[in-house]
Amino acid sequence: MSAYTAPSQIAQRQLDYFKGKHVLVAGEIEDTFPIELRQHCQSVTVFTSNYAYFRQIQQSEQVKSYFGAEFDQATQADLLLLYWPKAKAEANYLLSMLMAKLGQGCEIVVVGENRSGIKSIEKMFSDYGPINKYDSARRCSFYWGQCEQTPAPFTQQDWFASYQLTLNGHTITVKSLPGVFSHGEFDLGSKLLLETLPSLSGKVLDFGCGAGVLGAFMAKANPEISLEMCDINAYALASSQATLQANGLEGRVFASDIYSDTASDYRFIISNPPFHSGLETNYNAAETLLGKAPQYLNANGELLIVANSFLRYPPIIEQSFGNCATLNKTSKFAIYHAHK
Repeated sequence: MSAYTAPSQIAQRQLDYFKGKHVLVAGEIEDTFPIELRQHCQSVTVFTSNYAYFRQIQQSEQVKSYFGAEFDQATQADLLLLYWPKAKAEANYLLSMLMAKLGQGCEIVVVGENRSGIKSIEKMFSDYGPINKYDSARRCSFYWGQCEQTPAPFTQQDWFASYQLTLNGHTITVKSLPGVFSHGEFDLGSKLLLETLPSLSGKVLDFGCGAGVLGAFMAKANPEISLEMCDINAYALASSQATLQANGLEGRVFASDIYSDTASDYRFIISNPPFHSGLETNYNAAETLLGKAPQYLNANGELLIVANSFLRYPPIIEQSFGNCATLNKTSKFAIYHAHK
């Protein structure tokens, strides 16, 4: 049984497409197929917006790997292997950025699950050149195409959505890139959390910062706090940084795979924790966040999170802290609080 995801398995069936090529791999890649692919082509470069995946793949000396919201490295890549992302807007962003980088004449292979909307590549790629499906297996599709037109220049700034939010007497401007949680809209769970928060002090971590909505509002309402914001997603980090800048606020924004790069002396950890990984529901990150939180809080530290009411988080919080209070609740969301 292959350890590869289904999109990688369908790519593995079509290795002839990659022979002699300098391959740039991007998108929703989740396994080590690029390392095997290196044996069948001239070179492999991986560009990922997922910090957890980057930490894994960068350990390989056989492929070059880059983490970020924009691929700005010099490259000799002549074929793009795009793993179709779950958000169509993110696919469009990636395509525009990478086609502008690789230029006219480059080839493209797109793989992904049919339920993720990969068929959209047919229309999305039409401005660049022809693309066709050449294989289908395991509910996935394999497309090959070639860029025959000169791609338009790419400017990341053009891709930010910008909107204003007012809450508790404070107004902020939110900036977000495609594929980021709260892209273009205010999540009702985050709103409930902000309405429930006590006054904050000391070092505050906004875990899973997304577009920076929580962090920006917390800094506005509590200007004395030392704000830190982390996320696993490079688009989220770029968005949070842009949101802080748009509001004249300061904070440290950084990549972290759960607690991999955080400090361990927070007065508050505040989060609207993610529970999706790609198209799947995945509780691992949130459960680790909650279970290990006491280790990253100072002696008086507190945890406050919002979660969908159906998620069984209170027992995890109770086990790690010895206490868990529900501060607020609607039919859909609950605000949980714990202290050391």
